[in-house]
Amino acid sequence: MNFDRPPHFLKTTLAHSVLSLTILWAALPVAVSGQETLVREWNEVLLEAIRHDYARPTIHARNLHHWSLAVYDAWAAYDSIAAPFLVDAGIAAIEDNGARRLAQETAINYASYRLLWARFQNSPGGTATLSSIYQQFNSSGGIHNLTSTDIATHGPAALGNAIAAAVLAYGLGDGSNQGNDYANQNYAPVNPDLFIETVPGNPTLVNMNRWQSINLSTFQGQSGISENETPPFLSPEWGLVAPFALPDSVQTMHFRDGWPYPVWLDQGPPPLLSSDGLESPYSWGHSMVLRWSEHLHPDDGIWWDISPGNMGNVDPALFDIDPTHYGEFYNWQDGGDPGEGHAINPTTGQPYEPQWVPRGDFTRVLAEFWADGPDSETPPGHWFTLLNGVTAHAQFTPAWKGEGEPWDLFDWEVCAYFTLGGALHDAAIAAWSHKGWYDYIRPVSAIRWMQGQGQCTDPSLPNFDPVGLPLVEGVCEMVLDNDPDFPEPEHLNKIKVRAWRGPEFIENPATDVAGVGWILAERWWPYQRPSFVTPPFAGYVSGHSTFSRAAAEVLTFITGDPFFPGGMGEFHAPAHEFLVFEEGPSHDVVLQWATYRDASDQCSLSRIWGGIHPPCDDLPGRRIGIAVAEHAIDKALSLIEAHKPCPADFNGDGTRNVDDLLVFLLHYNSGTAPPQNDLNIDGSVDVNDMLMFLIYYNTTCS
Repeated sequence: MNFDRPPHFLKTTLAHSVLSLTILWAALPVAVSGQETLVREWNEVLLEAIRHDYARPTIHARNLHHWSLAVYDAWAAYDSIAAPFLVDAGIAAIEDNGARRLAQETAINYASYRLLWARFQNSPGGTATLSSIYQQFNSSGGIHNLTSTDIATHGPAALGNAIAAAVLAYGLGDGSNQGNDYANQNYAPVNPDLFIETVPGNPTLVNMNRWQSINLSTFQGQSGISENETPPFLSPEWGLVAPFALPDSVQTMHFRDGWPYPVWLDQGPPPLLSSDGLESPYSWGHSMVLRWSEHLHPDDGIWWDISPGNMGNVDPALFDIDPTHYGEFYNWQDGGDPGEGHAINPTTGQPYEPQWVPRGDFTRVLAEFWADGPDSETPPGHWFTLLNGVTAHAQFTPAWKGEGEPWDLFDWEVCAYFTLGGALHDAAIAAWSHKGWYDYIRPVSAIRWMQGQGQCTDPSLPNFDPVGLPLVEGVCEMVLDNDPDFPEPEHLNKIKVRAWRGPEFIENPATDVAGVGWILAERWWPYQRPSFVTPPFAGYVSGHSTFSRAAAEVLTFITGDPFFPGGMGEFHAPAHEFLVFEEGPSHDVVLQWATYRDASDQCSLSRIWGGIHPPCDDLPGRRIGIAVAEHAIDKALSLIEAHKPCPADFNGDGTRNVDDLLVFLLHYNSGTAPPQNDLNIDGSVDVNDMLMFLIYYNTTCS
């Protein structure tokens, strides 16, 4: 029995759909009958539009949020329980199932069309994107020339138009500077560009704790679109954007040059450069990035069981450790975290089957999959894609929060998108508020600069500097006389590292593998395309960690189950076909996650193997994601369940007590009992309803 929604939500028409080819969840079993809901179809149109737009995680988190709230308000307008977020049209709820659904779908169709057309009309995706938006609108019964917002005359279509107009107006005043194409208003980098293609090392860095832009002959964002050769910092002032659910009480206001930089859920400053060598979290963390770069070769003879029986299930209490104790969480030498996996699959009751693959295949696939590029829907869009994979799974049941009778899938998806969209929007605000204020350096800048100072390990050796790179045997060493790797005299006493060798060793990405070997640290590259290198914004905190943990918490809550349907989610990366900028993987790799949190934790690690983040960027992002999700869930529920009926509160006073008992007994075993007395909805008011009443007795309504 479901007490969260009125009886019409108990009449379900559960429809599962085949996953879109763009989702690529080849190993995820799905039902093959039924049709996608209208709201799911529009979500896929939006995700495809994002894939063909500039890769701007903050802006697309906002687009997903604004679309999902427009859809939600169109849905809530005709619902008897939900309250709207932005637009209260004052329309009476429709109790008839068919009429209500038709009104909601019509309003959603018009709201989605008007909003997305406005947001993507100047997209580099061009006419293809606009054509896709129009085709979805037209195929769903929309009339392009019906632009009225007069609800009394044109009903749900006009409501959809009005909601889109309200959301667009809201966006122009939300602090994002949309009217000026989201341009930065005050922020300016303190460091000159890093000319990574032409200048070895990083000789012009001024502030070793601050972000540095990368100059490239051709820069391609993670959507594969060529942009400015030196892309500016993306959204350093995003902390000024109006959040969905974050309260002012979790905001800390900072100022730089008279400009406000509010930081949400402030985690404090990251570790700064010091002269303590490997005792310094700054040096230790960037040295770990180098160490893990050595894990990116499939032929090193190391095989891992990457199944959920061996990986995942990390205790989130460990996220709170201090950077000086990160060695207790991360395996500096071999890679990975403290997760020991899950004993059994709770759906099958059986242990997870081991999956042994070369570590170098696993780490490369991990870095590429979670990077979302090229052809990327960006990290927030990626989690919408994962949610769509969940709802399309044959074993998924759309019971809201996993409680009571299943809802209609359409209703469930509207509320799921609304909650997830709000959380990811706030995750972008919280993460980028840290990025803009703390303005922290990326590993490629720090490592290349530190090696230029020398080694910080032994004052008796040449090229010593307290802020140089720590020497670690087999990982980071000095170039000696007659060095077999670098015999040229000009390289004597430089620092060499054993790491992924970089794009200079790849002529044909379809056939070549850069591999791992000794390279000069001044030539070190993250595991990224040479036209990208590293994201064009500061590192601290990790956006991937923040987005992913917030999403994982939301999915856990709205499904009522920490586990993927069937006890496992999967992504299949076929041998010799998946990797983009080098050949591979050498073997089939199936990324597997028992829980949504396992997927999130794996995403976080991928950014370290990818050379994008040191560990100090990661755990604070995970902490922020958890807090963001809590606020977003509370906000969403306050609206979705605004007028939720309270079972057994027959007199409507907010509690279930003796007065309600008297009302119940008045109609006990009566053929004229009010419908609300039939607590188990079996057509009669009898002893079974009495037993249910006793469960609620002496409790207040939540």
